[in-house]
Amino acid sequence: QQTQEKLPLTWKMYFYIILGKWVVMKMLLYEIKKVILKPATKIVLALLAALLLVVCCLAVSCVYYVDDEGNITKGIKAVRTLRDKKMEWAGELTEDVLKEALRQNALVNSSEEYLSQNVQENNKAYAKKQGFSDIRKLISCSFCDFREYDYYRADSIREEEIGQFYENRTLHLAKWLYSGEAEHLYSEAEKQFLIGRYDSLKKPLYYEYTDGWAALLEYAPSLIMFLVLLTGFLVSGIFPNEFQWRSDAVFFSSKYGRDKAAASKVLAGFCIVTAIYLISMSLYSVAVLGILGTDGASCPIQVSLGGWKSFYHITFWEDYLLTVLGGYIGNLFILALSMLVSAKTRSPVLPAAIPFLVVFLPVLTSNLPVLSKVMGLFPDQLLQICTALRYFNLYQLGGEVIGAIPILLVSYTLLSLLLPPVLYQVYRKTEIT
Repeated sequence: QQTQEKLPLTWKMYFYIILGKWVVMKMLLYEIKKVILKPATKIVLALLAALLLVVCCLAVSCVYYVDDEGNITKGIKAVRTLRDKKMEWAGELTEDVLKEALRQNALVNSSEEYLSQNVQENNKAYAKKQGFSDIRKLISCSFCDFREYDYYRADSIREEEIGQFYENRTLHLAKWLYSGEAEHLYSEAEKQFLIGRYDSLKKPLYYEYTDGWAALLEYAPSLIMFLVLLTGFLVSGIFPNEFQWRSDAVFFSSKYGRDKAAASKVLAGFCIVTAIYLISMSLYSVAVLGILGTDGASCPIQVSLGGWKSFYHITFWEDYLLTVLGGYIGNLFILALSMLVSAKTRSPVLPAAIPFLVVFLPVLTSNLPVLSKVMGLFPDQLLQICTALRYFNLYQLGGEVIGAIPILLVSYTLLSLLLPPVLYQVYRKTEIT
């Protein structure tokens, strides 16, 4: 008891978590039970299950295989065949490998199937390119200007030019940074930072089949955003319950009302957020990777068309971890903010709208260049880390240039830890009217 009294009231909630008092745990289970038994919760969970199924199907269906007859097939067998084709090209992307890809590409382009006006015949030609299709796309990207992409650019590259493959990546970046389009977007220090990051990329890149991770990461932001929106409906009603039932006077005048009961409400909200997020992301990851495969986890994201221009030197596995971690931190912060508003307003309506504002407000202001720096640090970026890794959001701290991702993860982690005690303090001081 003496130890408890010495603690600031703001941090007493964390004391209850660590100590695990029986009374608090019983109240916590009761608060969670109240949320689960609501009819609206069953509707939300049904929507969540349907959404999860749809997103999994979209992610899995984006990987397909074209057989020798030009027919497009999907499913586990098709994915395994495509994987085997691409794994024949697994290894470092050296100049010799890139030249061989150009030779094979030219060989297919000279075939009757490729030159035919029949779509089915064209598909037969494409089937022969599937094994090195990712490498071919990277060659096209390397020989296009920084802000352009021409799928057919690789068809006109000569073997003697392929030695510029990695050099082009940095040269095109530098050309764009000092062009009229981007000249005033970044300071000199930021430009040199980006060029330095491009130069320091480990070469040659290691490549293998990565379609499973690419598909998983492509649809992960959509799932995470919907999780925030749907979970917001569940947690927004935790604090206004007593006011809606006209039992607030009894709640706050009871022995544990302003202490352990208030803490149990805060804990219930965070337990619900955590459980829904972890279960949903786990099911999504297992379903997609179970069908498409986990190969390529150690490949750098630059071997994919979407990650070619990223200045972050990470692998697909690290990209996935950052995406899951960032999404979880974003969920905690946004929904803690929603619960704080519900505790202050005593209404579930406005708090339920908070996630919508946080997710969609940046979309409405994305075309305003003057706000780009500010919007790059909005919590919605945490919900789409794998996309933010491709952006050039840079900030200067103490003379050092740093990307937005570390700032987002550190700052919102601290805020997510600070909000629960603040929420606890605000709710326990609620005045009875």
